[in-house]
Amino acid sequence: MSNYHQPEPFLILAIVATALLALVSLFVGVSDVSLPALLAGTAEPRAVEVFLVSRVPRTLALVLAGASMAIGGLVMQMVVRNRFVEPSTTGTSESAALGFLTVTLLAPGWPLVAKMAVSALFALGGTALFLRILKAVPLRDVLLVPLVGIMLGGVIGALTAFIAYRANLMASLLAWNMGDFSGVIRGRYELLWIGLVCCVLAYVAADRFTVAGMGKDFTTNLGLNYKRVMTLGLVIVSLVSAVVLVSVGSIPFLGLIVPNIVSLMVGDNMRRTVPWVTVGGAAMVLACDIVGRLIRFPYEIPIAVVMGVVGAAVFLYLLLRTPRHA
Repeated sequence: MSNYHQPEPFLILAIVATALLALVSLFVGVSDVSLPALLAGTAEPRAVEVFLVSRVPRTLALVLAGASMAIGGLVMQMVVRNRFVEPSTTGTSESAALGFLTVTLLAPGWPLVAKMAVSALFALGGTALFLRILKAVPLRDVLLVPLVGIMLGGVIGALTAFIAYRANLMASLLAWNMGDFSGVIRGRYELLWIGLVCCVLAYVAADRFTVAGMGKDFTTNLGLNYKRVMTLGLVIVSLVSAVVLVSVGSIPFLGLIVPNIVSLMVGDNMRRTVPWVTVGGAAMVLACDIVGRLIRFPYEIPIAVVMGVVGAAVFLYLLLRTPRHA
């Protein structure tokens, strides 16, 4: 049997492994929270409060953020038709940060949902600008696409840093760009459920994205509206980027490495890969967060640092193994 037709039991095993990582995440931390005591009802009130107010919301945030960012990367790769792109290598995350900074300066009293919407609009505009630049640049090498995105992200990031410096908001900008779940508590992560909705939308439209990945002419010949599919994909990517940025900060490389690893395992059909990418993204974030909490216990390393190291290594491996003419 080929790798493309992996049996479903492997997906079930992946879900079970992710659930075990989530269980471990619930009981890793400085505060002493015991599973037997919770089950027996003998845990101290403070331990129960920490479990319900901090540990459970943090674990849910890890799962939701990991799954949605991985799906955002998968959709981005389908839209751009390049395996080496994701929101952090196309200027999308930087545009979302610029939008969040802008609305923070101009309308600081707006609710978080409204700020997230503005951030998503900026992310959508930044992604559209990236696609416009790709049309104007003759790309003969698969590696030039992420290079263009990284340069665009650098320009947008420099502009954002300049505005933040003049407004004395550099500390806030650093927090937005450095993904960290240590501050997640009940009432401060619920926007991430929007990311789960985006995952469901990606699964529903998976066949359309697969066809769109074949090119505009091929998609049109099959009777699909290419622009409509592209717009849906950009909206999903923008919403995911904005929601994760506003809630926990930016998480680099996640949307790049997980879809590529899944593609090597189960093929390129998006209908089949969406569940794998969802589970893989959640598992990757859970594992990196646990490592960040344990490597210097009782201190904690932000997940963006751990993911940056792991993601950079996997990214280099993917670059070195990919033929230049791919």
